Amino acid sequence: MPDFAGKTVLVTGGASGIGRGIVEAFVEAGARVAFTYVSSGDAAAELVGIHGAARVLAVPADATDETAVADAVTRTNAAFGRIDIAVANAGGLLKRSKVIDCPISLWNDALAVNLTSAFLLARAVLPQMTEAKSGAIVLMSSLAAHDGGGMGASHYAASKGGVTTFVRALAKEVGPDGIRVNGVAPGLIGTQFHDRFSTPEGRKATVDRTPVRREGTPADVAGAVLYLASPAAGFIAGEIMEINGGLGAF
Repeated sequence: MPDFAGKTVLVTGGASGIGRGIVEAFVEAGARVAFTYVSSGDAAAELVGIHGAARVLAVPADATDETAVADAVTRTNAAFGRIDIAVANAGGLLKRSKVIDCPISLWNDALAVNLTSAFLLARAVLPQMTEAKSGAIVLMSSLAAHDGGGMGASHYAASKGGVTTFVRALAKEVGPDGIRVNGVAPGLIGTQFHDRFSTPEGRKATVDRTPVRREGTPADVAGAVLYLASPAAGFIAGEIMEINGGLGAF
């Protein structure tokens, strides 16, 4: 595991699921970690209780709200002095809907929670990273950006496709300033997300098509995020690492 002692990380949507796995992995690797949450107050408090307020900061903030994201950055800097790594994890599939039935409000909400949230976090941390001539940003895409997603998830797939393109564009823009931008694209990860939006039959069918024959875990995604944020990935920028057990190759 890379050593992040002395580094500060800000993760959006870090109280549960993949985000929690990322927070815990960075803490275990020695980092100080701030994370945002919206409705998982008990889970957020539990994380702080486990690791201690000297190492973990929970910030209630809507990742789609410009002012809230800026405040999360301010609070992280106040608590830990700076931000070395930012992980835009907040997002999700709000509701399944075929295009013919999809209201414009759902389309806009999908773009906000998955794409705009990534833009807001990146923009908020870039001034200090640019000044420091150093930093790593990791954005959360999805297998859906590669294969179009499941039935009724076109709005989700499109928003995650936007994240993939944003990673590549931003990496070109800020690379000369010493800032690396990359993304990860999880496939079927066993979290509350799929407990809500996938059927047991559908999940089994996906596992049966996955070369490694299992669902992924938050730790699988966290390992990739830590690698991309570490010096070991110092010559990697603008890339999307697919975490799907080989499913994306077919």
